[in-house]
Amino acid sequence: MDKKDLNGNENLENNGTTEEELNTSEIINEEVEVAQVAAEEPVNTTKADSIPVMNKVGANNATPPPTAPRSNKAWMIASIVLAAALIIVLVVQKDDSKKAVATVNGTKITKEQLYDKLIEAGGESTLQSMITTELVDQEAKKANVTVTDEDINTELEDLKAQFGGEAAFNAALSQSSMTVDDLKKQMPLQVKLRKILEPQVTVTDDEIKEYYDTNKATFSEEEQVRASHILVETKEEADAILKQLKEGADFATLAKEKSSDTGSKDNGGDLDFFKRGDMVAEFSDVAFKLKVGETSDAVKSDYGYHIIKVTDHKDAKDYTLEEKKDEIRKTLVSQKVSTLSSTWMSETTEKAKITNTLTDAKEDAAATAEPTASAAAGNESTK
Repeated sequence: MDKKDLNGNENLENNGTTEEELNTSEIINEEVEVAQVAAEEPVNTTKADSIPVMNKVGANNATPPPTAPRSNKAWMIASIVLAAALIIVLVVQKDDSKKAVATVNGTKITKEQLYDKLIEAGGESTLQSMITTELVDQEAKKANVTVTDEDINTELEDLKAQFGGEAAFNAALSQSSMTVDDLKKQMPLQVKLRKILEPQVTVTDDEIKEYYDTNKATFSEEEQVRASHILVETKEEADAILKQLKEGADFATLAKEKSSDTGSKDNGGDLDFFKRGDMVAEFSDVAFKLKVGETSDAVKSDYGYHIIKVTDHKDAKDYTLEEKKDEIRKTLVSQKVSTLSSTWMSETTEKAKITNTLTDAKEDAAATAEPTASAAAGNESTK
């Protein structure tokens, strides 16, 4: 059971749709921006077939599950697949473009037709992504920038922290139809860009203090408890379980066997740490009164009867500027790198010699059509 929602599938909020075409700056900014968006927006997870005991007070459990913070990672994976398909078709097209890749009632669908459809479906944006990656790779080589496994792991840990933890991070991946390995394939581009641009970024102590003062409320941590629970339908079931616990039965084992909360039962009923407002009132009121190691009597809520065991506790805490200084510096550096990356990418692209057969022809056609249109307009004005 997730502390925010116990409904099986873990999804996140999506504040924007996947864009079919990304310009050069957007492709570069995407990985940098996603962590910042995640840090700004709380992440909810939902489980469709279990009980939303941990929903915030007043939440409407009948509403559709929320989706993820703005992220084009799913598009990026689709682009990789599409790019691979395009390369395969390009390789074979020269010699056997008329060869059938499929037939429908005897009518052929050729490799050439497949290639054309792949181009229509996203060839331009896929090729642009490949051009961008090559540009960054070249600039990284000039700057002697390399990417190690440690760099990738550090980047992953930073993302997990900014998403709010392992569960929310995994939910974001699930929403984007990605695995950790998929994400790792995308990260070298982000790491290279950060390493290239970070030396150009300066963050002062005054900026850090201003950020701390502006966001001081976010540097306070509410009291939290960690608890496990067993959820059943009736008081009689709860009382029977309590009797077994008093006789020495293991709480986690009974949770796996008897709890109806599919979100937590496999973890022995563990709900991880939660704040008071993360739970329905009946649950929180009891959990926050228990001492570590204590187990409650049967607690009734709209979802049934809970037996709650508190396993850990964190006091409320207000963090000082000194305690958060390194974290704030890292955040400000990321923000400045994100802002700088757009300009840097545009300038780098302008300096590079790039040919793109998918877009150059269109630009040439537009340039040819423009004088013709101007001449026609001139003729009209002289009539």
